[in-house]
Amino acid sequence: MALPTLPDIAFLHHLADIADAQTMPRYRTGLAVDTKFKEGYTFDPVTEADREAEIAIRAEISARYPDHAIVGEELGKTGSGPCCWVLDPVDGTRPFICGIPVWGTLIGFMIDGRAELGMMSQPFTGERFWADSDGAWSERVGKRERLATRNVGRLSQAILHTTSPEHYRGDIRQGFDRLAASVRMTRYGGECYAIAMLAAGRIDLAVEPSLQPYDIVALIPIIEKAGGVVTRLDGERAEAGGPVLVSATPDLHAEALRLLNGGA
Repeated sequence: MALPTLPDIAFLHHLADIADAQTMPRYRTGLAVDTKFKEGYTFDPVTEADREAEIAIRAEISARYPDHAIVGEELGKTGSGPCCWVLDPVDGTRPFICGIPVWGTLIGFMIDGRAELGMMSQPFTGERFWADSDGAWSERVGKRERLATRNVGRLSQAILHTTSPEHYRGDIRQGFDRLAASVRMTRYGGECYAIAMLAAGRIDLAVEPSLQPYDIVALIPIIEKAGGVVTRLDGERAEAGGPVLVSATPDLHAEALRLLNGGA
């Protein structure tokens, strides 16, 4: 059976425009912040920007593709079938409420559980990062560039990123400490923007200990089309989330997985 046709990437840009119209007017304002339950977190913020952006994106997808499923951070799953949109209206709500522009809107598209298209929009900096069937791309102020990961060769020359150290415990904490001790530099707090920078050849490794599908699906095609590798720490594909490693090259990925999983 033939696979369904991929949506045109112009539609993902259209969805990003719709999200931007909801997030930007609320950014760096006196926005009320609520909290919701998320296992392992004492505070998981949500704002009107998160909710209204997802509502707006969902409405447009449902109007264009009424037979497609949608999974979103704020409103859960609707529909079924091989085609599924995966949405995080504000990935990085914490930096969003702090006024730090490393958040973004994530829009992913899967067929039969495999990520095929991805978009990350950062409207404050005016940047888009996306992947289509032709490659991975970035655009700012009308200038479009092809994304490509870099190859620094040795782990000792690599830059490692993670969002926050606070959710590392037990074996994964020990593994992260081994990896951090082996790289050139470790940085924190970049959220989805750091993954985009890995695709752009600025960062070499990113580890996240506990992702949901809406945190990673949109980013998988961007990394893979830029030449990188993204898997769970068990080596399986990352669409289901969990502990995830993103690497600029297959060699770095193999070495980092070894250290994360107990290698000396």
